[in-house]
Amino acid sequence: MREAWIIDAVRSPRGRGKPGVGSLSHIHPQRCMAQVLNGLRAKVGFDPADIEDVVAGCGTGSGDHAHDIARMSVLDAGWPISVTGVTLHRFCGSGQQAVNFAATGVMSGQQEAVIGGGVEFMSRYAPVHANGFHANNEHLLGLHPQIPQGISADLIATIEGFTREDCDRYSVESQRRALHSIEQGYFRNALVPVYNLDGTLALDRDEYPRPGTDMAALAGLKPSFLGLGAVHAEGYPATFDALARAKYPQVKEINYMHHAGNSSGVVDGASAVLVTSPEYARKHGLKPRARIRAIATAGTEPLIMLTAPGPAAQRCLDKAGMSKNDIDIFEINEAFASVVLKFMKDLDVPHDKVNIDGGAIALGHPIGATGGMLIGTAVDTLERTGKGTALIAMCTGGGMGTATIIERM
Repeated sequence: MREAWIIDAVRSPRGRGKPGVGSLSHIHPQRCMAQVLNGLRAKVGFDPADIEDVVAGCGTGSGDHAHDIARMSVLDAGWPISVTGVTLHRFCGSGQQAVNFAATGVMSGQQEAVIGGGVEFMSRYAPVHANGFHANNEHLLGLHPQIPQGISADLIATIEGFTREDCDRYSVESQRRALHSIEQGYFRNALVPVYNLDGTLALDRDEYPRPGTDMAALAGLKPSFLGLGAVHAEGYPATFDALARAKYPQVKEINYMHHAGNSSGVVDGASAVLVTSPEYARKHGLKPRARIRAIATAGTEPLIMLTAPGPAAQRCLDKAGMSKNDIDIFEINEAFASVVLKFMKDLDVPHDKVNIDGGAIALGHPIGATGGMLIGTAVDTLERTGKGTALIAMCTGGGMGTATIIERM
């Protein structure tokens, strides 16, 4: 099988995902993705006419994210109309899946140059309706009841024996690492400033991290999902708590401990990763930064939903013929603190190898854009530290996980 090379990876800054508050919230998501695509082009110097497809993850698909935002962003960027775009939805893993699909096209020999990444403006989310993951399909609800992800995160913590202090301590360290990375300029190489329509600067830095976050500050926050567990939503056979206890009868009561300070931040942003064949890169004088060693997905029980990063990572390791000890750094999306704590427990990986530049608890998680951002961060971190290999994994809705192994070149 042919190799797939990562030539470069860029992203927008993460803006706070609240209308009128976040510095990107007034910009159309297509416009932001278009600027990121052009930022990648300017940084690498490729001819956009050579790009055979732009694969973008997006976890929404409605409103301002509708109608194949990948293709619309390509057109908004002013690229040749011959450049196609396709948008995919694998919940939080959409952006990583987009890069993995780009790599698949190159590895198969059917494509030479593909961009993977994603976009999500959480500030533009429509009000959430209580139709759940089953989307009003009563048959699916009977087979696999699925509950809000925050409750799933607290269910994981309860089953695994993680405490509120465990989750808060992890989150304080994520903030510390992220702020250190920002102060040291570790993210600067990947950032594409986003501009307003009049040409003035909208945002050139991540604006979600919260200096001064400590255990005392987090201790004052109330659990976000405590009341939600007692809700008996329309169309559901029981409360969310009751559904969880029915699936996991060993749990007598869910210990609610996740809150805004130990869960991923609500933000806006976009990412783009250029993946090419070795032949294309050599022909056009492009220097690769990393090669993609293996990609994988895995599924786990869908009610608890967020437990698949470990299985996806292990499957990816098996495909690459590697063990966890062959991996120098891990980028595991910080959807909730318990998700990463479980990953480290499942694979017996120390925290000093995981999310060493901070993660989504501190920086924010722009759903469909995050996977491309994590892959780009892994490439930058490998180069900065002189390490060789990285594994990136994410949990997604519906009880799935995505994984990618890359090797520095």
